[in-house]
Amino acid sequence: MTGKFLDKAYGLETPEATMEHYNQWAASYDSEIAENGYATPGRIAAAWARYAKDRSEPILDFGCGTGLSGLALRAAGFSTLDGMEPASEMRAEAEAKGIYRRLIAIDVADPSPIPKGAYRQISGCGVLGTGAAPPQVFDMILHALPKGGLFVFSLNDHALADPAYTGKLNEWLDCCAARLLFRDHGDHLPGLNLKSTVYVIEKA
Repeated sequence: MTGKFLDKAYGLETPEATMEHYNQWAASYDSEIAENGYATPGRIAAAWARYAKDRSEPILDFGCGTGLSGLALRAAGFSTLDGMEPASEMRAEAEAKGIYRRLIAIDVADPSPIPKGAYRQISGCGVLGTGAAPPQVFDMILHALPKGGLFVFSLNDHALADPAYTGKLNEWLDCCAARLLFRDHGDHLPGLNLKSTVYVIEKA
């Protein structure tokens, strides 16, 4: 089941178009996504629960949107969440959920919005992909993590079909700058027959 905003989300080509789209979508985002059975936040939370050593250690929910990924992490027992999101209306919806310690605005023109070493755990649920964050954001996140830090993220079928996204991951894995701990392909938006792969990687 597509909707007014969801069916346009994968064709956005500029940061400005993406920001405008998600600001307009914010009020109806949760309901439209729920209608399509949004499964990836729960799958990411389950992957975190498998590898996290301390569920009270802060997690940066990068591109947190309205906070659905944060809700899933909270439900899995993670208590200290910071959200980072460029779209102001999406941040407002996330703030209303009361699940984040702090919410941080992203300036899409800032090439390094995450302070280096500030977080040992970063989550990217549905963030990397066509119509969302470009492939170079993967590098930015990995550079921000300290050695031994974890990045748990998803690539939906659209992103998996674009070699620029899987290529970024493989660049880090092939030179042993990161190692793959977990990979699982499963439901993303069943209502659209769309799947995603959830990854857990550790920075070497």
